Amino acid sequence: MANLSRRLSWAIALLMGIVMHLNTHAQRASREEWVSLFNGRDLTGWTPKIRYHEAGDNFGNTFRVENKRIVVRYDAYDSFQERFGHIFYEKPYGFYRLRLEYRFVGEQAKDGPGWATRNSGVMLHGQTPQSMGKDQDFPVSIEVQFLGGNGKDARSTCNLCTPGTNVEMNGKLFTPHCVNSKSQTYHGDQWVRAEVLVLGDSLIRHYANGEEVLSYQRPQVGGGNVSGLAAAVGHPGLLLASGTISLQSESHPVEFRKIEILELEGCKDPAATNYKSYYVKSKPSDCRYKKGRAKE
Repeated sequence: MANLSRRLSWAIALLMGIVMHLNTHAQRASREEWVSLFNGRDLTGWTPKIRYHEAGDNFGNTFRVENKRIVVRYDAYDSFQERFGHIFYEKPYGFYRLRLEYRFVGEQAKDGPGWATRNSGVMLHGQTPQSMGKDQDFPVSIEVQFLGGNGKDARSTCNLCTPGTNVEMNGKLFTPHCVNSKSQTYHGDQWVRAEVLVLGDSLIRHYANGEEVLSYQRPQVGGGNVSGLAAAVGHPGLLLASGTISLQSESHPVEFRKIEILELEGCKDPAATNYKSYYVKSKPSDCRYKKGRAKE
């Protein structure tokens, strides 16, 4: 009887150990591993491209770091002269969630276009800065447009604009250059939290302060609204499954902080040490296993 009791106790302990191990593995697999794209000190990993200047030339120190933020300033400009700029992160992405905070401050640069007042954005699935023409104003990309309120009128944010691209909505090709989201209006210099879910060439969703405000499908090459394009980036209708991420300079001072990404492409094998349950696209070459254990 005593032996039976000991065996039963051992079996229960073993079962509890297995359950605890499985729970720990499941918790580790579901824990989101967000990565900061900005080190808070300098622009390491980022490349500016400002219209009429070569990639890497940060004309007028337009993009700079202040108080652990990437900020856009125009104090070295005599007038804006349509010198639209972007600063590109070095690594392209295809399946991910991107989140950041932005706010508009101060006064618009002299001679900035009226439509660009309190206007900026983040570009997705974009071309590289090196592939842009010297006189090119915007990268071929999908723009999550950020707009600030004027203190009285409704003005949505996390809208969609399509420089050199198109998307589909409700199963149909959507060709207008911009479309408004259903977000609230954010007046003044307040920080706004923007997030984007990007699933390759299938689906993109925009969020403003945690609220889903816009979604569309099948981002693709097409449309106009890009000047100075050096060379075609693909035939019209070519689906965009990945590309660069860049922040805009459109003539109004703006600040960005807490720029983070959660990759959704990686190892989907539960036996691997780096398996994540939230991955949506498999990348077997990323899988890592304990020593001595081969991939099944």
